[in-house]
Formats: sequence, structure tokens, C-alpha cells
Amino acid sequence: MPLASLSAAELLLEIGGLLLVMGVLARVADRFALPSIPVFLAVGLVVSSTPLRPDVSREFVEIGATIGVALLLFMLGVKYSADELTEALRSNSRAGLVDALANATPGAVIAALLGWGALEALVLAGACWVSSSGMVAKLVEDLRWTGNRETPVVISVLVMEDLAMAVYLPVTAGLLAGGSAPDSIVRVVVALAVVGVVITVALRWGERLSDLAFSESSEHMLLVILGAVLLVAGFAERASVSGAVGAFLVGMGLSGPAAERAEPLLTPLRDLFGAVYFLFFGLAIDTSALRNVLVPALVMAVLTGPTKLWTGWWSARRAGLGSAGRLRAGTVLMARGEFSLVVAGLAVGAGLEAELPALVTAYVLILALVTPLAARVADRRSQKTPRTRRRAAS
Repeated sequence: MPLASLSAAELLLEIGGLLLVMGVLARVADRFALPSIPVFLAVGLVVSSTPLRPDVSREFVEIGATIGVALLLFMLGVKYSADELTEALRSNSRAGLVDALANATPGAVIAALLGWGALEALVLAGACWVSSSGMVAKLVEDLRWTGNRETPVVISVLVMEDLAMAVYLPVTAGLLAGGSAPDSIVRVVVALAVVGVVITVALRWGERLSDLAFSESSEHMLLVILGAVLLVAGFAERASVSGAVGAFLVGMGLSGPAAERAEPLLTPLRDLFGAVYFLFFGLAIDTSALRNVLVPALVMAVLTGPTKLWTGWWSARRAGLGSAGRLRAGTVLMARGEFSLVVAGLAVGAGLEAELPALVTAYVLILALVTPLAARVADRRSQKTPRTRRRAAS
């Protein structure tokens, strides 16, 4: 239903009720030192399986979710300069290859064990490969890891995955749609060109653009930066590049006083729309189809949770981090999310195995619930190390 035809009363009642429930439950979870992500997912999951499903406000929630993941990645990008990113990508190129081999392979193997074909194996490999940028960004912020030494390593792995998706996604979509090889090649070239242009602009003209964005007026500053984030994310999506990558690169290109002023202005918006993103994630799950694929999904989670943890551990070790930083990097990367569901969505209309989308959904949900808890345990263990205690005492 188009937004223009929505009943204002129904829209306000549904959105207001959902946000109020989420806020109350998140506050309760905080009292017990629990992360908020599973709470928001659970609200969406429960609501989606009841007569209270918000059909009127679904499009509004979907738009809010898109803005939420863009703002989550933008705020992470603000923490790092273009030079820091390029150095991290240069030093972690091997980590990207290890990440792909360690995490995509189990998905392809499971598809083969289920008796599925090559296209199903390609889709399942992609769903198992890529971590959820939105969930990782939220966890890093919630756990106050933005200043940790392992965070640039985590970010470099995420960005490399998203850049790799600029190749994987159009090729896979072309194969699923039966498109010709030249069409797929053109889409890949365009996607890579967009990423290259944005990185070049951030490296060469980032400071100048930051000066133009800066304003003493909070209103003017907010409108300019938010508009730029959404505009670049939209262009990135049009070019078959993740909009999250575009938003991250905008944040990375922002520096100096503009970056310092942008953070307090956009943090409340990030928190609001980030919560809506995870709500939408839960709403998108068809609970009736989950039972039939629960066992294979658990097997996938058991296999690929540790492989992703090992990827983060290995990458952080190469960066010279200790065991605490390695463990934090590994646990936070375990979450799969938005990209896995996008890949599953491509398979829906391609005539592939009917159980594949439900399998990916159950798999994503399991890791979305496990990852915040694992990251919280890793954080507590790191705080108990002798080095941490000495640093705190000093």
C-alpha cells in the first residue's frame, strides 16, 4: 500500500505502539545487562506471527530500516580516515581471501549434502560468507568498542566483503535470471567504478568537502550531512553496490570539525532508525516455514559460526593484537543479516529449491541471536585479563 494512501491514525498507532514496546523491552534488557539487538528482533518476530502484524506501516518500517543501516555504517565511517581505511585494506587483503574460503565453502558443501544444484550452492555460499554490517555496527557501538584496536580490523573485513559483493551480487543475479555474460560483466564494471570514484573523492577532496559541510547551525549541518549520506547510498544501490558501503565511505570522507559535530547530531537518528532496521528484520521472517528447516539451519550455524570467529581471530592476530582483541573481533563478525536475506530473495523467483529462503532466514536468525551474547561474553572475558586490570588500575 503506497504511503500516500495510509491512514494517518493507523500509521501513528502502529509505529507508536511498536516503538513503545521496543523501548520498554530494551530498558528491561538493559537492567539485566543484555544487548538490545535480540530484543528488537524478537519484537519483529513475535509481531509478524500474530494478527497484530503492521500491514499498514510496513512500507514506512522498510524505509526506516534502509535509513537505519545507512546511518549505522556512516557513524562507523566517521571514526576512520580514508588513509586508515586504505592501509587496513592493504594489510588485510589476505584476510579477505581467507574469509571467503573459510565461510563460503561450508554453505556450498551443505547445499551439495542436501542434494541441491550448483545455483543453490552459489546462493547458500554467499549467504554464509558475509557478515551483517548493520548488526556488527550496532554491537560495536553498544559495547563501546569503537576505540578498540580490533575495530579497524573488523571494519576492513566488512568493507572488503561489501566490495566483493559488488562482484558477487550482479553475477549471481544474472545467473539466476538467465542473463547473458556480457550483461553481468557490464554490471560488475559499473559497480567497481562507483566504488573507486567514491574512494578517490574521499582521499583527495575529503577535507575540502568537510569544510563545505560544516556549519555553526545544527539544522543546516544535519540536513546537509543526512542528505549526502542518503544520496550516496542511493546512487550506490542503483549501481549494484551496497548502500551501506556508500554510507560508510561518506562517513570516512568526513573529517575535522565537521566529523566532530556530525556525531552528536546524528547519534539519536542512528539509534532510532537502527532499532527500526532490526524490527524490520524480524518482521520479514515467515515463522511458519522455519520449523522444517531448523535442523539444517542449526548445522549451518554450528559450522560457520566458528569459521567466522576464526576469520576475525586470524585477522586480528596478523594485526598484532592480543587474545582479547582477537576474540572480540571474531565474535562480533559472526552475525549474518541483510545481505544473506537479499541473496535468498533473489532465489525466490528463480525456480530454485523452495526451502532455500526459509533455510537462510532461520540461519540468519540463529546467528543474530547468538552473536550479541557471544560478543558480550568476549567483552567480559577481555575485562578480566591481567593487562586490562593493570590498565584500569593505572
